[in-house]
Amino acid sequence: MLELQSISKRLGLFAISDLNLRLEQGEYFVLLGPSGVGKTVLIEITAGLMAPDAGHILWEGQDITASPPEARDFAVVYQDYALFPHLKVAGNIAYGLRARGIGAREAARQVRTVAESLNIVALLNRHTNTLSGGEQQRVALARALVTRPRMLLLDEPLSAVDVGIRSRLRHELKRIHQHTAVTFLHVTHDGDDAMYLADRVGVMLGGRLRQIATPEELFRAPSDRQVAEFLGLRNIMTVDSAEQGVCRTGGVEIHAALAGKSVSNIWIKPEEILLSRQSFDSSARNQFQCRVEEWENSGRLLAVRVSTGVLRLTALVTHESFKELGIDVGTELYCTFKSSAVHCF
Repeated sequence: MLELQSISKRLGLFAISDLNLRLEQGEYFVLLGPSGVGKTVLIEITAGLMAPDAGHILWEGQDITASPPEARDFAVVYQDYALFPHLKVAGNIAYGLRARGIGAREAARQVRTVAESLNIVALLNRHTNTLSGGEQQRVALARALVTRPRMLLLDEPLSAVDVGIRSRLRHELKRIHQHTAVTFLHVTHDGDDAMYLADRVGVMLGGRLRQIATPEELFRAPSDRQVAEFLGLRNIMTVDSAEQGVCRTGGVEIHAALAGKSVSNIWIKPEEILLSRQSFDSSARNQFQCRVEEWENSGRLLAVRVSTGVLRLTALVTHESFKELGIDVGTELYCTFKSSAVHCF
């Protein structure tokens, strides 16, 4: 178990302030935040590569704040992988073992074992400059895991690979974690990484840890508007007043199943908004006439932005529905959504 207690660090104009975090043994924890908020600094403080200005780091109840990196037995994988160009793949993976005094024969055995688990045996005699981004990532992971670290620290490990193989490498990371039961601390700016990999997610903004939750809880109930906007949630609206399940925003009344007087903001998933040419009877409590303002292609779906008075909403529709509705700028439609689709925070 790792505990970061009241960690603070200032570097020029940048600062981490009074950060507290606890990771359970064997947990996959993703620290999510934009560039420049201190995620890599926190990795290096945890690894012992940088000292905090204040606070304590505990591992299994023991204070390791002053312990050197080699005494912590944590492994770090950086986004550029930092492979040694003068060594072949096998030499890169074996580096940590040889540094610990393990003999060549035993090191070779352990290298092959970890290479088999990551399906990179065929790469062992290759030079690192001939590897693809995905292959380099696997080699870097193998080099980190072969020493059987107590904790694996991952600094944007998927940022340098092509979009086409990111999903496969996410799956690989998840498989490795389940196979090794090592505690993972993974920092990233990518919400998809967090959703797929994490047992829990921490959102870091402005040098502070703003929310810790499971991926499902995080995207369903962000702690505040800044977190919601960072997560890319659409249809976030400030609530002017709320009572008895009705929120008033922008001069419009929106029925929200869970709305209470303390609600400050609401948001509606674009995929939960139905667009239609005609009004229709439905159990949905919210239905408004609206006008199409614009749209954008989001791959398999189109994001259609509509307005009703001063209220702006974005709905996701299929290409087929887009054509059937005859959508163009100025098209008059109805937007419909259930009160249970309105999330409050």
